[in-house]
Amino acid sequence: MIKVAIINGPNLNLLGIREPEIYGTERFEDFYERLQERYFQVSMQYFQSNVEGELINFLHSCIGKVNGIIINAGAYTHTSIALADAVGAINIPTVEVHISNVLAREKYRKTSYISAKCVGSIIGLGLEGYALATQYFINTITLQ
Repeated sequence: MIKVAIINGPNLNLLGIREPEIYGTERFEDFYERLQERYFQVSMQYFQSNVEGELINFLHSCIGKVNGIIINAGAYTHTSIALADAVGAINIPTVEVHISNVLAREKYRKTSYISAKCVGSIIGLGLEGYALATQYFINTITLQ
């Protein structure tokens, strides 16, 4: 069975109430439940933190436990070299996801330190980006 970790960074615990005009009105926990039902053949685990070090520690803990990572690092995408280094260090295929189209927003959001360490990025497709990333792992990961 393919094992995927989904990691959300700062303020993504407020999905459903935070700037609904940008991020929508659905709570991530509700979406995640439906995502697990939709991709029942994938073993998923979910982690969210507003703390950079906790995100890095969780990434490290994924070594040898998951086949792929889906990460929405939130604002740390644009500021955290340490988080990018962690993604690069663990040698696990990682897909970067952003709910909004960060390239159409403020200038500082156009820089991602994480993108270069990932196999790809999905931006601006709402929560469906997580599903597309999951499908990517189903299509590309072969298990022994």
